[in-house]
Amino acid sequence: MQTTNLSPAQLAAFIDHTLLKPDASLAQIEKLCAEAREHHFFSVCVNGSWVAAARHLLEGSEVKVACVVGFPLGAMASDVKRFETETAIDDGAHEIDVVLNLARLKAGEDQSVLRELIDVAEAADEHTVKVILETCLLNDEEKVRACQLVVESGCHFVKTSTGFSTAGATVADVKLMRETVGPKFGVKASGGVRDAQTALAMIAAGATRLGTSSGIAIVQGLSGSGTY
Repeated sequence: MQTTNLSPAQLAAFIDHTLLKPDASLAQIEKLCAEAREHHFFSVCVNGSWVAAARHLLEGSEVKVACVVGFPLGAMASDVKRFETETAIDDGAHEIDVVLNLARLKAGEDQSVLRELIDVAEAADEHTVKVILETCLLNDEEKVRACQLVVESGCHFVKTSTGFSTAGATVADVKLMRETVGPKFGVKASGGVRDAQTALAMIAAGATRLGTSSGIAIVQGLSGSGTY
């Protein structure tokens, strides 16, 4: 993708404006949603307990609400992820960002991983589901296998990272994910995307969405003037 001609407004449309800190307050969620409205980000991404509030705060805007599921470890029972997904959708989430079960993937239990992802996709009731691979904990063979399972499951995106592990997105991982899932599947780069240069590099590598808490700095950095 050509990124040199992206305007700040076009770049903003790639961004899931994110606040996932465990001690996030209502005031911080209100600020997040106000910023997303002002800068026309694609969505806000929040923990499940804030979905209903975020949906209310964004009423009348085009900004969507994304909710993390199985976050940040991905190691809970499949039924818990399914219920968490159903609750988020009931509370008004438009999108689900679910963490893959890394241990089962590494153990070669591909059918178990696939079954869980299918369950989450079904629970999301045709809403967009992004699957977080936590690429920093996987080797390339595991990354490829995870991407293939996500495509097979009926989910819609592969996503690099939670931002809570040992490292975040890399250009190399985004390229590998894009090569594996093909040209039309969603790829989200998240974790460590904090400036316009990094954001543009991720898009050039194949990312169609960016997860970041630095969205304002990114778009203002692209504009140069701080306004757009």
